[in-house]
Amino acid sequence: MVTVTDSAVERIAFLKHQEGNDALMLRVSVSGGGCSGFQYGFSFDDNVADDDLVFGPERARVVIDEVSLELLSGAHIDFVEDLMGAYFKINNPNATSSCGCGSSFAV
Repeated sequence: MVTVTDSAVERIAFLKHQEGNDALMLRVSVSGGGCSGFQYGFSFDDNVADDDLVFGPERARVVIDEVSLELLSGAHIDFVEDLMGAYFKINNPNATSSCGCGSSFAV
């Protein structure tokens, strides 16, 4: 299970509105790479594949494939605005360490 915070829901809904496409969903993926071993990927998609799971409310859906979900189980997807900028942030209980900017992690 993955949780989508209210802040992330609001940002996803805002970006969907800007794009003018209500079918868009935030796709979150994990791939090998980054300075800690795995890195998070964020993109918008309007398709759900057979191995995808969908989370969040109808107005701000998040799509994650089964392989990525194994590394994201129990995570919280948030949207943060701070001195580093505005970005989606994943609080991942499976990560044993992460890089300074939080875009990559190790398990």
